Amino acid sequence: MNAQGHVQRPLDALGKAINSPVLIKLKGEREFRGILKSFDLHLNLVLNDAEELDNGETVRRLGTVLIRGDNIVYISP
Repeated sequence: MNAQGHVQRPLDALGKAINSPVLIKLKGEREFRGILKSFDLHLNLVLNDAEELDNGETVRRLGTVLIRGDNIVYISP
């Protein structure tokens, strides 16, 4: 992050989203929403209070999940 608070690198944006709600879209059109607890350099994510979504509506509640980074299409903080 630079002196003005602008994000310099993609992982900086993800780091700022820790303990915040995020929307994750995976390959195969699956979507999940939850609280981002942690991530690594491979973009493996741990979400708490995770929900699987279909057309923006909750399909099922999953609790804590690990999402493998190579399946992620996008992460929206």
